[in-house]
Amino acid sequence: MIALSLTEIAGLVGGQPHDIPDPDLKVTGPVVIDSREVRPGSLFAALPGERVDGHDFARGAIEAGATAVLAARPVGTADAPVPAIVVPDVIAAMGTLARAVVERLDATVVALTGSAGKTSTKDLIAQLLQRRGPTVWTPGSLNNEIGLPLTAMSADEATLHLVLEMGARGKGHIRYLTDLTPPRIGLVLNVGTAHIGEFGGREQIAEAKGELVEALPPADEGGVAVLNADDPFVRAMASRTKARTVLFGEAEDADVRAGNVRLADGGRPAFTLHTPTGCSEVTMRLYGEHHVSNALAAAAVAHELGMSVDEIAVALSEAGQLSRWRMEVTERSDGVTVVNDAYNANPESMRAALRALVAMGAATPGRRTWAVLGPMAELGEESLAEHDAVGRLAVRLNVSKLVAVGGQEAAWLDMGAKNEGSWGEESVHVSDVRAAVDLLRSELRPGDVVLVKASRSVGLERLAQALLDGEGEVSGRWA
Repeated sequence: MIALSLTEIAGLVGGQPHDIPDPDLKVTGPVVIDSREVRPGSLFAALPGERVDGHDFARGAIEAGATAVLAARPVGTADAPVPAIVVPDVIAAMGTLARAVVERLDATVVALTGSAGKTSTKDLIAQLLQRRGPTVWTPGSLNNEIGLPLTAMSADEATLHLVLEMGARGKGHIRYLTDLTPPRIGLVLNVGTAHIGEFGGREQIAEAKGELVEALPPADEGGVAVLNADDPFVRAMASRTKARTVLFGEAEDADVRAGNVRLADGGRPAFTLHTPTGCSEVTMRLYGEHHVSNALAAAAVAHELGMSVDEIAVALSEAGQLSRWRMEVTERSDGVTVVNDAYNANPESMRAALRALVAMGAATPGRRTWAVLGPMAELGEESLAEHDAVGRLAVRLNVSKLVAVGGQEAAWLDMGAKNEGSWGEESVHVSDVRAAVDLLRSELRPGDVVLVKASRSVGLERLAQALLDGEGEVSGRWA
């Protein structure tokens, strides 16, 4: 973080200093919300939680080296003072402080949103831009009103690029985030059905996602909207921005597009990258054809920031997966390959993962493919139809075996597979992770490929880990 004195911070966030011995003392470390992450010079933001209250850890944070605590109430006593800046709303104060930090940066702010692929694309952009200079990006999927300010405040005077993932669960969410960290380049990946139960429909999702391009500066001030030419909802957002529009995709009129798309080396995408300044060949390390669109989006951003097409192609070909549980491929010693894609799931990402699984299996004749799938959350009235459709797709793609894990939604997955023509034990519904692990351990054989995928709330990554741990215990609520 840019070094700021406690007096400056209090003034910026409208806070009241409490028990601060030296108001000129500066915060030189990161802003953290977990007292275990405190480093010397940190500012500890005490957030109330469902099970724990950050204020209870304030003293420990100071003892660990924090300069002060950002709190909603005084956290010290007369006998044991704790330096704090007291504010009415800690989360709002974090946002205000993030805005102040960004205004002091000489960095290009790149923001991205979309229904699927945000984190993987953000990781690709970060790996490309790092080659040009110091780059700070959202860790994992910390893309809300807490995670985004934390990322922004981790930038400092040397930061050249700040890459921020922005999530939304309703109208106005992205507008709020762009107010905190105004972007110069805004990227919209797609408008799918993730959280459709909360939004009400794809039109409403598009309305919310498009708040990003509305926040961009005009073209003559450097604003650039990078839009998916293959998604009609996203393409239509060009009319909602004063920024210059750059299209990416496989469409012929896309500014940055892919040609000769194919899957090589067991499901790794390869393509010819076309840009306004030339073309170059890309063969990715990531698995799944859906990464082509992610790569084109990242390439479009990097091209806008001055990278050559050859430099972009090399970087895309060398880029790996930075965030956990997203098509994380591990081969066991017995030859079974586990694909842990359990961080989250929606209909679009489920379809992409199933196609990647089939491509990986097809690389070796006779290799069996297993789709171990759990519920997709927040689909509202579309839930039955979408789960049924995913089960049917598994059969159409000729996945060797579908294991649906969980309650009603998993039963709908199994029902879709059986209605599509699954026979015998090709599709099976099990109630919990323990049952799925027992089934897989008894039936897997060398060479099998196992995809594990569900919404984050399901915690299916524990199943993938249990398969990798051999006879290790399955922990958690489904044990």
